[in-house]
Amino acid sequence: MSETAPPPSSVSARLWAWWRRSWRGHLGTLLLVAVVFFGVQAWQTRAVPDVLPADARVQLLRGDGSTHDMSLAEAVALMRTAFEGQPVALHLWAEWCPICRVEEGSVTALGRDWPVLTVAMQSGPAAAVSQVQRQRGLPWVTLVDTQGRLTRELGFSSVPGFVVVDTQGRLRTPTVGFTSETGMRLRLWWARVF
Repeated sequence: MSETAPPPSSVSARLWAWWRRSWRGHLGTLLLVAVVFFGVQAWQTRAVPDVLPADARVQLLRGDGSTHDMSLAEAVALMRTAFEGQPVALHLWAEWCPICRVEEGSVTALGRDWPVLTVAMQSGPAAAVSQVQRQRGLPWVTLVDTQGRLTRELGFSSVPGFVVVDTQGRLRTPTVGFTSETGMRLRLWWARVF
């Protein structure tokens, strides 16, 4: 007569036993969640072009409040030069966006190690954006996109958005919605290595 194992006594032992019996089902659920997540991301970023828009003109706002008119390619090159040719992170945000507020610390921390260029979509003129950045302690170099035209040219219809501009000017690994600091760093690393 075979003996059956005594029932597990601790909660962790019961959870482990349950996981062992049903791990295939959980793996299937995790796979389904991943497919849905990446499918939604692909659909939301389907309009992102392969390369930077060639004729996009921007107003660059520096941390000191000064503004400069230039092309988007010049703004990206300026950031890349400051970081010895690294890929550039483009972070699209708006002052009224609550998810963007959650990402502010991650974007600021990312900017210490990687070139980050932010795009303030529909957040007012340069003076208003500069005031918001001063109030929130955001030392970002920002492109002021008062009407959302640049954001649309980049293929985004909502914020927050994140995309990496590699050293050849290609737009890579775009995302819409919350992106963790780790996710941002991994995307930049991927663009640099591959």
